[in-house]
Amino acid sequence: MLRGLVIVIMALDHVRDYFHAGAASDPMTDPNVGVALFFTRWVTHFCAPVFVFLAGTSAGLMTARKTPAQVGRFLLTRGLWLLAIEWFVIATAFSFAPWGIEQIGGLVLTPMQVLWAIGGSMVVLAGVQFLGRTSCLVLGAAILLGHNLLDPVWPVPPEGVFDTSQPLWVALHAQMGVVVGPFFVGLVYPLLPWVGVMLFGFGCAGIFELAPGPRERQLLRRGGALIVAFVIVRASGVYGDPNPWMPQAGGPVATLLDFLNVTKYPPSLLFMLMTLGPAALLAARWDRVPRSVRDVLVTYGRAPFAFYIAHFYLIHALSVALGVAQGFAASQMMTFMAFFPKGYGLSLPLVYVVWLIVVAALYPLVRWVSAVKARRTDWWLSYV
Repeated sequence: MLRGLVIVIMALDHVRDYFHAGAASDPMTDPNVGVALFFTRWVTHFCAPVFVFLAGTSAGLMTARKTPAQVGRFLLTRGLWLLAIEWFVIATAFSFAPWGIEQIGGLVLTPMQVLWAIGGSMVVLAGVQFLGRTSCLVLGAAILLGHNLLDPVWPVPPEGVFDTSQPLWVALHAQMGVVVGPFFVGLVYPLLPWVGVMLFGFGCAGIFELAPGPRERQLLRRGGALIVAFVIVRASGVYGDPNPWMPQAGGPVATLLDFLNVTKYPPSLLFMLMTLGPAALLAARWDRVPRSVRDVLVTYGRAPFAFYIAHFYLIHALSVALGVAQGFAASQMMTFMAFFPKGYGLSLPLVYVVWLIVVAALYPLVRWVSAVKARRTDWWLSYV
């Protein structure tokens, strides 16, 4: 259910990217951002941490029925598969220009995002999981707690993901780009913190093996502790995020927005506390969600891979249609959304309408895929 919820919310962020007027930049970087737009972006912050954590948890639960060698083989092949899908399938959906984009010198844009984070982390976990759950838990926690110590000393490329002047190791903790033959590879998700999240999720798998009562109590206590830790550490301003908060001249609402505006690239300690804490509380109280809603979310959560791929192609295709309807040439929409023509786009309320249309349109697909997975055990189904 939780996985289904975050993937549906994730679609909102991508619809906003492709349809909202003036969405070329992250609204969190705008000090004058409106409350509605801020929270439209902020709520989607929960998606990547929860999804990567649950991928680690799922791998941890495998250890109850598979040997470490079998788990390692699956994680390695699954991770490499996701990296290939990110490079060749999702990149094409992003731009609809597998031949290259004029705005970046004719190179083929290849943004490495959440599948890169999950796939790369799985490759690492394939080896580290031989140490056992406890070791993974400790190592993952150490990465999450300590990686912000690198903030003052790790180079931050001034042009972010379009900066190609840095050595490749910089991508472990900062955004950068690299040209590989005809490809411009934008390393959007710095890998090191996401490895920490997956290792931590793998180490926490034992919680989900408990009986319902003890499991819910553990999730409530730990989720509450993460939220309290977020408030205390964020308020102190001592550590945990390179973007400190401060009282804003716009009043308490503006100050709250600044307080919640923590860093995603790379995901800071405070970013993880802010997202994984509420997710744990929701997992503990899943039975309070109405059955009709829960069943729909579970259906999405059983076929996240199919939804993920299909929703990018559907969103971009709809954006091309909207662009043509607004008087632009279809060719102007065959590019990365940051390069869409000026004057294109919809208001935020209409973005929500498009989001609901996309989610509803893909429900028959995920229902069919989840039904196939429920009645068959073919090995290849674990890769889709």
